[in-house]
Amino acid sequence: MTKQRLLPGTLNFLRFKRKSWFFLKFGFLVFALIVFCELLIYYLVIFQCHWPEVKTVASGGKPQTPDVLKVIFLADTHLLGEVNGHWLDKLRREWQMERAFQTALWLLQPEVAFILGDVFDEGKWSSPEAWAADVERFRRVFRHPPDTQLLVVAGNHDIGFHYSMNTYKLRRFKKVFDFGELFSIKGINFVMVNSVAMEGDGCTICSSAEAQLIKISHLLNCSRQEKYHSSPKCSSNQELSASAPILLQHYPLYRRSDADCTGEDSAPPEKKNILFKERYDVLSKEASQKLLWWFQPRLILSGHTHSACEVLHAGNIPEISVPSFSWRNRNNPSFIMEQKIKRKQAVFKKCSSYIIKKKEQMVGRARRTRKNEGN
Repeated sequence: MTKQRLLPGTLNFLRFKRKSWFFLKFGFLVFALIVFCELLIYYLVIFQCHWPEVKTVASGGKPQTPDVLKVIFLADTHLLGEVNGHWLDKLRREWQMERAFQTALWLLQPEVAFILGDVFDEGKWSSPEAWAADVERFRRVFRHPPDTQLLVVAGNHDIGFHYSMNTYKLRRFKKVFDFGELFSIKGINFVMVNSVAMEGDGCTICSSAEAQLIKISHLLNCSRQEKYHSSPKCSSNQELSASAPILLQHYPLYRRSDADCTGEDSAPPEKKNILFKERYDVLSKEASQKLLWWFQPRLILSGHTHSACEVLHAGNIPEISVPSFSWRNRNNPSFIMEQKIKRKQAVFKKCSSYIIKKKEQMVGRARRTRKNEGN
């Protein structure tokens, strides 16, 4: 029995078919890898984050579902500007933050989202045109549905450090973000502090900011005391919940360093023992004591250091430093999820995104797969 010889044209066709099938499989693998690493992975990671459990309140022997407020806190997004931001770096970082934020909104459905300063990287020196472009990109990345409120605290990269801050930069920030000092929802009071204005040197912006904070402190103190006495000073005040406020600011309150901070997203060991500079890394001792004295808050949240930390201040007042949300600043960004009840202590949980590490593992597997297929 003789073997059937294939014509040269048929052999070429079969070779072409095998190569086409290989490239088709390779292309599908690359496409699937991109879809998973740049889209689906965010759902997979954030799906594992759950709101902290709030215990039901018993009333008359019957359990009740409390009126809970769901809030997420982000910090230090540092959207890159036209000077230091390479277009590819912008594209990559903004895509990562956009997908993480939009996925968190879709899966977790928070009622309020706060960004604790340094929204932009170059707001401290950006031109009007560059500022407008940065704001437009911010609105795209951090778009949100009408039933979710987004509030932003000013940071030093948004309006400049104290000696480069001016009225123009502050006004344009407030114009975009409607930067107010007091926000109340579901009986919970949030006080938003302009950390850069807490220099304590009597500058015009600083004096105005402190005067406004003192006024808010008076309002909150009256809300707590009105039921016990009828002071004429409190009679005309707006109605506020009689609960200790939550302070939101960019700079942390004074602490010597991050030496006592622990956790996977705390500062790296080589940086933990570096002493902080007052009015630069943290608020001054004096400003910190003022805020604690004025508000006696039940909780403080801050950013600026790009690393996580939990501190207990005098009077057992806790502070949480929220790590940066940008993959440019750390490879394990995260955000804080909190559930709060009026007049009750907040319960919080951290949602950490090890997306970059998982991407690297996936890329490594893909390279090994391609190598095996090539062999």
